[in-house]
Amino acid sequence: MNGFFITGTDTGVGKTVVTAGLAANLKQKGFNVGVMKPLQTGSEKTGRGLVSIDALYAMQVAEINDPMEIVSPYRLEPPLAPRIASEITGVTIEVDKISRAYQKLCERHDFMLVEGAGGIMVPIKGKFLMADLALLLDLPVLIVARPGLGTVNHTLLTVEYAKSRGIQIAGIIINDFDQSEAGPAEKTNPGLIEELSGVPVVGIIPHDDDLDVDTYSPGQITKLVGEGVNWKKVLPPAS
Repeated sequence: MNGFFITGTDTGVGKTVVTAGLAANLKQKGFNVGVMKPLQTGSEKTGRGLVSIDALYAMQVAEINDPMEIVSPYRLEPPLAPRIASEITGVTIEVDKISRAYQKLCERHDFMLVEGAGGIMVPIKGKFLMADLALLLDLPVLIVARPGLGTVNHTLLTVEYAKSRGIQIAGIIINDFDQSEAGPAEKTNPGLIEELSGVPVVGIIPHDDDLDVDTYSPGQITKLVGEGVNWKKVLPPAS
């Protein structure tokens, strides 16, 4: 195993926080880890052009220094599915460009975390979906899911589609679990998802108001590698 493709049951489920936390912990365990956000929509305009906030956050948390051009080869401003954002902006997405960037990162790192955009069926170009990208990069997927009502349906659909495409599923991570507000759905969903999908729930990440991709601060590193998050089931053995 040389990495994970991190997908979600929807957009905004916390894939970036999961990617950053995994990257930071892998580095702490001695791995030479790299991160990639092949397609970023809703990119932020800066004096140096469009920047992938998701990729920047993960790199900052894990103290990774790679060129943005290969970490996130396609950075599009409209906050839409990559296919639509590229059509609106007139940008032609070339899958080979993504593949070449990934290979360059693999030459620099021994273990890669690739974060998708939105869910597994989000269109990239024509009928080429995020699932196709995971298959192209030959990475097992980690599925990030919400804790609340509705997540059983969303997660099982994601699992079944991944299986139908022949994608290896490494596990499911429940993100943003708020113990103080958890009701019967939140408390029973992880076990129910694991039972019905046959895929292990490898981690439950607690809610934390201070974790915010848009307002990175060094203190967030401590939270992501500290005892508040149990990454043991997710991480491979130390190198």
